[in-house]
Amino acid sequence: MRMLTTLVLSLGLAAAAWAQRADPGFDPVKDVSLRFEQGAVVVAVPEGAHLKASFMAVEKKAGPGTLKLGKLPPTTAKDELGDGIWHGRVQLPVSGAGLSGTVTLVVTYQPCTEGEGGVCYPPTTRSLAVKAGDIPAAEPAEGAPVLPIEKASMGFKVEAGPVAVVPPSPASAPEHSGLLLSLLLVFLAGMGASLTPCVFPMIPITMAIIGAKGGGKAKGFALSATLVLGMAVTYTTLGVLAAKSGAAFGAFAQRPGFLIPVSLLFAVFALSLFGAFEIALPAGLAAKLQGDGSRKGFGGAFLMGLVLGPLSAPCVGPVIGAVLVAIAQQGDVFLGGLQLFVFALGMGVLFLVVGTFSAALPRSGDWLTRFKQGMGLVVLGFAAWNVRLVVPEWTNFVLWSVVLLTGAAVFGAFEAAAGLVAQLRRGCAVLLLVLAVLLGIRAAEELAGVKVLPIGSQSESAPAPKGSWLEQDLEAALARAKAQHKVVLVDIYADWCAQCKELDEHTWPDPAVKAWISANAVPIRIDTDAKRKDLASKLQIRSYPTVLLLDAEGRELKRLLGYQKPQSMLTWLEAK
Repeated sequence: MRMLTTLVLSLGLAAAAWAQRADPGFDPVKDVSLRFEQGAVVVAVPEGAHLKASFMAVEKKAGPGTLKLGKLPPTTAKDELGDGIWHGRVQLPVSGAGLSGTVTLVVTYQPCTEGEGGVCYPPTTRSLAVKAGDIPAAEPAEGAPVLPIEKASMGFKVEAGPVAVVPPSPASAPEHSGLLLSLLLVFLAGMGASLTPCVFPMIPITMAIIGAKGGGKAKGFALSATLVLGMAVTYTTLGVLAAKSGAAFGAFAQRPGFLIPVSLLFAVFALSLFGAFEIALPAGLAAKLQGDGSRKGFGGAFLMGLVLGPLSAPCVGPVIGAVLVAIAQQGDVFLGGLQLFVFALGMGVLFLVVGTFSAALPRSGDWLTRFKQGMGLVVLGFAAWNVRLVVPEWTNFVLWSVVLLTGAAVFGAFEAAAGLVAQLRRGCAVLLLVLAVLLGIRAAEELAGVKVLPIGSQSESAPAPKGSWLEQDLEAALARAKAQHKVVLVDIYADWCAQCKELDEHTWPDPAVKAWISANAVPIRIDTDAKRKDLASKLQIRSYPTVLLLDAEGRELKRLLGYQKPQSMLTWLEAK
């Protein structure tokens, strides 16, 4: 936990400096000297600044030969996060093999200023031209093979927010345990994603399509492993593309243009589980994919794995969205692909279990029909829930009315009931039927603008009150904060952002959060996607929602990515 806290706080300081250049008197390039002398890269900072050891890295640009970073000197102190730092100058010994001509070294360092108002700037990368003859020859350890090292670095690279934690490069031996822990967390996140409504109900459907049932445990395991490999290819590709292009998958997965088609597709899957039709690959395509002999079914399994990745995006998007943002911003292609590959392996554990042991399960019977219908109801409910924040209110009522009507049919509202269990089931079905009718009436009320049913007490969880929150005018908020000696709380949102609306409905109206804002901040909501695009670059907005705390001069103090429950938000606001 301390390690994760250190990572998040460290990035928060770096992001603040990057967004607003909090200390105009210090330039992370001009005020940091970089030279090569006596076989070492020398990095030096002036008095009142230091260098963080965890972000120091040296690599060789394209060209023949290999480069190795030697043992770094001990740090001279620790910062407020407990990380090792250097004051003054630090020598980074390097050695190489097979180098020729002029070698371009790429040096990465993170400078921080000290004292009141001190900040940590983002890791800065600069090039340094060195003659190959000036770089000492690498000497392998006694009895150890010589391994080419294209990049040698220490520590972590992280991005702002409580969930955007990126593990260190696997080439970093001192932080090997940190890498393994981070990958374990990603693996567990994948396992958790497999239990979400848009993945778990798909497992029996998928196993039936690829033919894992009834073919024995060995074949079931092999087919399932092939499917998981297809999933891994999809997610690994996402990680690489994020690192290459800076795509924010989590934000894309919240847009109506993505959510609505996915919900329609899941509604089709639900109809299949209800027995309306069977989902199967076209005969011609199935024949080409399956082939014959030992390869039978493996092509189809791999194809299903490729498809399952995008289909599960609405559920896993919030989990991996922040990771993809961090990967995009640090540009580490290998690490991005590795993380998403491990995530897919975690998500595939249940597929492996079901695919391996499904052959031992009964293949027919009323229990199986009921189970499939129950899964269909879950899938249909997810389709309605998935678009709840991007459709009109009356549409929400209609969708949930349809879900409840379907549930009434599944539980036997229109069937004869014999026996206590059947009667209890039918009682539940009648209750669902009544609720469906009430929701249908609510939909008609919203559409026609009339009120038929009595209205209960108004919920306190209304969207953020317009009277106390400024809208779009950051300049006015800064002026008010300066006059009132407060900070500025900025809620960055987009109309299509589902998590932004959850903040409005659940977090900002919370009494404790409202009290803190009233006493300490000038709150403002800004739509940088449509209304204030000019601020998107200035505030370094890459995903929605983003919450910022600025001082009265507009300097960023800290930022938070993604939806947070009231208590988590309050803890973040109160943290120094």
